Amino acid sequence: MENPNNRIPDSVKTIHLVAVCGTGMGALAGMLKKAGYTVTGSDKNVYPPMSTFLAEKGIPVFDGFSAKNLDPPPDLAVIGNAVRRENPEAVAVMEQGLPFCSFPQALQRFFCMDKAPLLVAGTHGKTTTSALLAWIVATVGLDPTFMVGGILKNLNTNCHVGTGRHVVIEGDEYDTAFFDKGPKFLHYIPSHVILTSVEFDHADIYKDFEAVKGAFRRLASGLPDSSLLIYKDGDPNVAEVVREAKCWKTPYGDQPSSPWRLGEIRVEPPWTRFTVLRRGEVFGEFKTPLMGRHNLWNALGAIAVADDLRIPPEGIAQALETFDGVRRRQEVRGVRRGVTVMDDFAHHPTAVRETLAAVRPYYPGARVLAVFEPRTNTSKRNVFQGVYPEAFSQADLVCVREAPGVEKIAPEERFDARKLVEDIRALGREALYFPDTDRIVEFLKKEAREGDLVLIMSNGGFDNIHARLLEGL
Repeated sequence: MENPNNRIPDSVKTIHLVAVCGTGMGALAGMLKKAGYTVTGSDKNVYPPMSTFLAEKGIPVFDGFSAKNLDPPPDLAVIGNAVRRENPEAVAVMEQGLPFCSFPQALQRFFCMDKAPLLVAGTHGKTTTSALLAWIVATVGLDPTFMVGGILKNLNTNCHVGTGRHVVIEGDEYDTAFFDKGPKFLHYIPSHVILTSVEFDHADIYKDFEAVKGAFRRLASGLPDSSLLIYKDGDPNVAEVVREAKCWKTPYGDQPSSPWRLGEIRVEPPWTRFTVLRRGEVFGEFKTPLMGRHNLWNALGAIAVADDLRIPPEGIAQALETFDGVRRRQEVRGVRRGVTVMDDFAHHPTAVRETLAAVRPYYPGARVLAVFEPRTNTSKRNVFQGVYPEAFSQADLVCVREAPGVEKIAPEERFDARKLVEDIRALGREALYFPDTDRIVEFLKKEAREGDLVLIMSNGGFDNIHARLLEGL
């Protein structure tokens, strides 16, 4: 039963964010502050860099959750996805009958109304694609508002409140809040949607792949007739979920029949040069520092939207050439003793495989040492146990860390890091198991040699392994 207080009042001046130190919630707090609202927040882990970011914005943050943090009562409480029903502040919000909402509800109401939201969704590539789309729109002077899941290196931020009519949003399929278990992306009313891919993920909230596809089907079928849905071709799962969409639909990719597809591709480090065809005719010649065919597909989706926004090819080309990428996506953290240390967010086996394939041409002749931390709720389960070994086939050496917190997973569902190592070895690749990060650092300090690429893959901080390894080298 819906709570009648899950609403945003017509008149709002003061807003309190419960669990404000998450990346998205912190960014939302900053955006609300810039938009002129009086903003406060609370969290149980208040430390840099988010504590510094919020302090610089002039946003007071309470350390810990308490009903006292709601005195005086705000006009609206935004309750983060990480907040549980029994959280003392959430309990107080409900008991006091305060108006409350979720993160995507707030983003839609305060920043998308009377504007044109450009939504990027999909299992893979949505952060890079949404960041690139925001950069294209910004480069041609349209000053978009945006909220994406990673830091744009060009702007050193993951969000911005612009004056233009476009709002670029990374659409997350994860659940919204304890009071709304539907995916976040259903809260937006987009003018354009890019759907990059549909695969199984988030095993902690989706019981099976059909449930995942069901979420994406709801997104596609619920789009307004006037929306444009641009979707990756050649993927039967994507084709299945977009079938019921009643809006305008356009595929992109590398199928001969696709209106938008890639032509000639040339890897000339540090650039990838590529031709884009629109309905069989050359639309433009582009170059980008992004690595890998998967990133060219990401770029192609963004190009298709940009063209529909009447952004000329030369403006798109300038943006692609100057886009520095997103932090934690193929980000070179440093080079020591001739050893390159790269950070990447890859954790799903498809992302691992594509990332390894992407970096190979840019480091010809180099040994690729892949370092993997299975940290997500899905990778700590044995869902992909049989798929991971092949995903690492392009690495010369694989270091696998024990999954942190794996003991909290039921034994019959638990991922086995030692078995992954055995299975990779069975495919003819060298692989080693490590119980903790310290031992990986010590091993790589001795093993890595000039010319090597150390590719570190995790969706978390990985115990600051990047800085520690660079210091050790």
